[in-house]
Amino acid sequence: MPDHSNFTLLIVDDNAANLYSLRSLISSHLHAAVIEAESGKQAIEIASERDDIDLIVLDIQMPEMDGFEAATLLKMRKKTRDIPIIFLTAAFKTEEFQQRGYDLGAADYLLKPIDDNQLINKLSTYFRLIEKERNLNRILEQKVAERTEQLHLANQHLEKILDTMGEALLLLNREGIITRANPAALAMLAYNEDELIGMSIGDIFEEESDEQAKAFMGTWLEALIRTGALSAIEAAFITSTEKRIPILFSRTAINDNAGEVEEIICIAKNMSGYHKLETAGNEHE
Repeated sequence: MPDHSNFTLLIVDDNAANLYSLRSLISSHLHAAVIEAESGKQAIEIASERDDIDLIVLDIQMPEMDGFEAATLLKMRKKTRDIPIIFLTAAFKTEEFQQRGYDLGAADYLLKPIDDNQLINKLSTYFRLIEKERNLNRILEQKVAERTEQLHLANQHLEKILDTMGEALLLLNREGIITRANPAALAMLAYNEDELIGMSIGDIFEEESDEQAKAFMGTWLEALIRTGALSAIEAAFITSTEKRIPILFSRTAINDNAGEVEEIICIAKNMSGYHKLETAGNEHE
């Protein structure tokens, strides 16, 4: 006897004798949990309250709410809409009714009197399909978990690199507002993170040829759009105490899917203590 003990089957019929016969048939051929409902309304309540209903065998001809109406409501609810439904009927045998059942999302449509072997084979097939889907979902979840862990470890490694690198790193949005700074940048500029985040690059930066960084943000963007990066720029950081620190500066654009500059990575090397070499022409003057 196939072991489907990890599956729960809901059988629905307003006739108690039919429920008994159906339960007896299933229990004698399959190891599966069977729950009974005596009406469409009760079936909806059970399926909505429980989390373990895997398959529903639903009689169509019932008073107050027939099987078609019950199936319609089950398919409308997020919690129950994916539960496979097998219709059973002794009255609605025409192709028109069968098509209506399939249009409502039925997995199968069987006629009474029930062919015992056909019903058991159908149930076994659906249990195997559900088990296969569960296994695939478990594999997918495992792969997602593994990939998430890989990304977490990669991010930790990247964070470690950023935190321990000797150069200052600033991340700007396209308006030149600082959105992130590594510890080296905070130390060099003598700001804490809360103070620095949200400041404009123009508040802490100047190039030798231009006193105000705000004035050339447009030029930055134009150049970054054209080349993707600007490197080896001599400039200065302005610290929280108004001290100017000479730096060698580079800027790299991060583009969005449309190719527009989304963010700007800035890296600065502290050049204090380094002496600029004069050109040969200047030495002879």
